Amino acid sequence: MKTVKRSGIELRPLKLPHHDVRVLPNGLTVHLIPRGPLPLVAVRLVTRAGSVFDPAGLLGVGDFASRLLRRGAAGLTANQISDQVEFVGASVGGFANEENAIVSLSTPSQHLESMFEIFAKVVLEPDYAESEIELSRRRVLAQLSNELDDPGSLADRALSRAVWGTHPYSHEARSGKADYEAFQRKDLVAFHQQRLGPAISHLYVTGEFKAAKVMALVERTLGGWKNGPAQAPVIPTALGIAQPGEVIIVDKPEQTQVQVRIGAPGVKRGHVDHFPLMVMNTVLGGGFTSRLVTEIRVRRGLSYGAGSGFEMMSAGGAFNVSSFTKTETLTQLLDVALAEVKKMKSKGPTAAEVATVQRYISGLYPARLETNEAIAGALADVVHYGLTDEWISQYRERIAAVTVKDAARAAQKHLFEKDRVIVLVGNAQKIAPKVKKYGPVSVLKPSELE
Repeated sequence: MKTVKRSGIELRPLKLPHHDVRVLPNGLTVHLIPRGPLPLVAVRLVTRAGSVFDPAGLLGVGDFASRLLRRGAAGLTANQISDQVEFVGASVGGFANEENAIVSLSTPSQHLESMFEIFAKVVLEPDYAESEIELSRRRVLAQLSNELDDPGSLADRALSRAVWGTHPYSHEARSGKADYEAFQRKDLVAFHQQRLGPAISHLYVTGEFKAAKVMALVERTLGGWKNGPAQAPVIPTALGIAQPGEVIIVDKPEQTQVQVRIGAPGVKRGHVDHFPLMVMNTVLGGGFTSRLVTEIRVRRGLSYGAGSGFEMMSAGGAFNVSSFTKTETLTQLLDVALAEVKKMKSKGPTAAEVATVQRYISGLYPARLETNEAIAGALADVVHYGLTDEWISQYRERIAAVTVKDAARAAQKHLFEKDRVIVLVGNAQKIAPKVKKYGPVSVLKPSELE
């Protein structure tokens, strides 16, 4: 392929496999992406049924029910499914993220038909056996207990709630302990019958296959699927931080270190400033040679790591800075982090920094699309967020086209000034007096984040 040069960077064109879209009579949208030469196929079913749609009192039910799909279906036990799938080197599973429930299959091409039949049974006929529910419940509750004892997990959980407030994005896909303890089989069956359905689902098939054969297989196994809503549910618009300027301390008296998070509103996925923001943030805190790493780790030795990033979703976005340090050096780290954000907001990155991160991002991006699973996931994101295929094929060119002025303008417009919240996890008695200068302080117990 002929290479092109953008901002001094030579780019070989990134050509996506042919993408054929078909819709079954029941509303299921099928995306066929033939791709060789390896004899492998990845299948991904994406349904707009993520954790933001979990009802009050049943937070986490979408992820719980999705993970249980392969734990017994159509009379096959979990062990029988595992035996058949693993015998041919395939894998099948489900989970939910903030916005979608996802069921995936990865299989050698020669076993696609038999494995897809199992995949379809998992999607359409989960047993939700009581024994599997209880086993999974115990496992999740143990994981939640571990997370509530882990300072980093506590910081992330507290930050999410502080940034998103009462918006459904504030609760995780695997959420409240009390809700998990209360789940009943009827709740999982209701999720499957009422929130999963063909009209709001997209099926992606990527790899080595014959399109006609795959479509016949999909129609035979999923063509009779009838459940679910006729239209995708709508996510309410995120409103931003309820109490900007607040400092939240999660009290862990035994900790000698402090987990640090600084959060602020961000932008939605597909925002017009996406590419300038990616370049700017990589300079600020998105890489190992970023300003935050240089100032916090390299020059001052305050922490082993520091970073920043944008979380972009359909109805809103967030920006965060994360690090950790000794209790004694907390204010020094906070001052440096806040100063670096302020400096980037007021002056933007340098030309040399922009050029360096453009080469870095452009070099890494093709590696993100090497597997069938990665291609399916990238195209699913494009469809879900209402983007175009050029978002993928022209990604590096758009990164390379970002000017220093573009990055500076994005920083000035989108980085926080006062509209931010600070979350700290550590010894509240020692921390609180140090951080009053950053804003009004409130203290939480870890149990308040269950």
